[in-house]
Amino acid sequence: MDPKRELTSVDLAALVTELNRYEGAKVDKAYLYGDDLLRLKMRDFDRGRLELLLEVGEIKRAHLAAQEHVPDAPGRPPNFAMMLRNRLSGADFAGVEQYEFDRILTFTFERGDENTKIVVELFGQGNIAILDETGEVVRSLETVRLKSRTVAPGSQYEYPSSRLDPLTISRDALGRHMDQSDTDVVRTIATQLNLGGLYAEEICTRAGVEKTLDIADATSDDYDDIYDAIVELRHQVRSGEFDPRIYLDDDETVVDVTPFPLEEHQNEGFDEEAYDTFNEALDEYFFRLDLTADEQEATSNRPDFEEQIAKQQRIIDQQEQAIEGFDEQANEERQRAELLYANYDLVDDVLSTVRSAREEGVPWDDIATTLEDGAEQGIPEAEAVTDVDGANGTVTIALDDTSVTLDVSMGVEKNANRLYTEAKRIQDKKEGALAAIEDTREELEEVKRRRDEWSADDEEDEDDDDEPEETDWLSLRSVPVKSSEQWYERFRWFHTSDGYLVVGGRNADQNEELVKKYMDKHDRFFHTQAHGGPVTLLKATGPSEPGQKVDFSEETLREAAQFAVSYSSIWKEGRFADDAYMVEPSQVSKTPESGEYIEKGSFVIRGDRRYFEDIPAKVAVGIQCEDETRVIGGPPSAIETRAETMLTLTPGQYAQNDAAKLCYRRLRERFEDKSFVRKIASPDQIQEFLPPGGSDIVEE
Repeated sequence: MDPKRELTSVDLAALVTELNRYEGAKVDKAYLYGDDLLRLKMRDFDRGRLELLLEVGEIKRAHLAAQEHVPDAPGRPPNFAMMLRNRLSGADFAGVEQYEFDRILTFTFERGDENTKIVVELFGQGNIAILDETGEVVRSLETVRLKSRTVAPGSQYEYPSSRLDPLTISRDALGRHMDQSDTDVVRTIATQLNLGGLYAEEICTRAGVEKTLDIADATSDDYDDIYDAIVELRHQVRSGEFDPRIYLDDDETVVDVTPFPLEEHQNEGFDEEAYDTFNEALDEYFFRLDLTADEQEATSNRPDFEEQIAKQQRIIDQQEQAIEGFDEQANEERQRAELLYANYDLVDDVLSTVRSAREEGVPWDDIATTLEDGAEQGIPEAEAVTDVDGANGTVTIALDDTSVTLDVSMGVEKNANRLYTEAKRIQDKKEGALAAIEDTREELEEVKRRRDEWSADDEEDEDDDDEPEETDWLSLRSVPVKSSEQWYERFRWFHTSDGYLVVGGRNADQNEELVKKYMDKHDRFFHTQAHGGPVTLLKATGPSEPGQKVDFSEETLREAAQFAVSYSSIWKEGRFADDAYMVEPSQVSKTPESGEYIEKGSFVIRGDRRYFEDIPAKVAVGIQCEDETRVIGGPPSAIETRAETMLTLTPGQYAQNDAAKLCYRRLRERFEDKSFVRKIASPDQIQEFLPPGGSDIVEE
């Protein structure tokens, strides 16, 4: 049995039940890998970080993934991913639905300013379409223009034609559909009932009906047994009480994953593994399937750039054809409007006649009959009318071999204006398509750039015996992005010159949290003499590591003190230095003296304090490239040992957001790869490391 590479309709029906349990999770970021794998990084209040993978290439899947199974973030996010980040950042996951019994999932995300739907097509060539609140396609991985449906930017998304849902079928309907077949039972269930080959065989096995039984020889009792087996399957899918399985062949290669055990697989003797949730089973299955594919791939891992280039060119060709179509449609609408004015008297007579009849209560059918009689008598107004539509209150007339549909409730001018407005709407769609084609051209150029870089790297790799040289990150044309998330990143933080972590609160709530949850007995507590400073902890060990006593160097202690001073209220006051003190965790308490009150985020310090006097208010922001790529900030002496390049700031005139933009521009100028700075050190990311209040950049 070949390994399953696409989810079935039954799989999706079960998956929807589990995914909807994560309703309310917030979206952090979107990533696109190649042209067929979309990753949404989300946060759930109870479960923490979530990773949703949606793949529509040769592998077609949708599921939550363990963090260790998530691929590293790609280098430069393409326009599709950037568009999704703009629409989804901070949005709430509002649920997912399966379209009828088709292999289509629709994910809904809600945000105050706009709602977004992601439609994932897990059939055929596969596709992902992003829809706005009106159902209009914002972007799609593939443009589809068929007689039956269109999926293209600027158009209303169209689902495929409806298919029979076997999980809702009645016994009588089952019999009728089965009787329409001229083949055997299993093929009839697979095709007429839309259950596919595997579950058609499973239904036959559960029903005890011979798969190869000719449909003409099937009895009513056979139909009853088949219907009962389908009802059982429906209950398993809808109950949400799954018993997922991964099935393996003799050499321990994964071959299938299902939301519940299948008798068909058990009869074939496959080994099986049980999982707690269907999502976990799907994640493990496709992770192992990828590993198997990697092991079997003996050729180079070089991407097929020429195929990617050809694909982008095909998309551009389709978009150009669509633009030509928009021009034609807009011109047709304008010509119709001009024909109304050119035949003003005739059109006015038609509209007046029909409107007068309606005002007198004449039924639409009688109006149509009267006009037909008038056409036979040669009356020009009646001859012009080709259709009367009472349901929509319109009549259609032929003017110079062109059909024009008129709203009877409007006069000639308003009908013409309606057509001009429609032409303008189509023209606006053309503008959207022009923007989309520019995005595609940018993606095409990006693929060509990556192809050229890969070729250049191949030439450089030919001589592998050379000693590795120190990387000049500032001069690289493309800096790879490597990052991971840490628990302390939502606080203020930095690593000292000796490598110790220092964390500080951004507000009263975080001050409370740091002391109550993260302060251990071997840490050090820092604060400023000035009111309004952050709680600052110099960590001896991480939260999950065993506690141990540490002899911190004087340099580390002074860096922690400078951190406490720099992010305190003295920066906002424009002061350039202040004192800080350090105590042991045992000296920090929330219990006030009798009759006193402690504000939220404040603490009582008892016992002796060690003071650090006249500590300068000064911070640095820089870009780290080794080990991980990220923006970092803190005391200059600590940052300069880790950053490839940095800027030093003191209290000054530029507001926090303006200072962040200024830092961004200066840092960006120092790198050959401008996009790298934009990805990992945007103004918003830099601002996270700037003290509250005005700042100046120190020229050093």
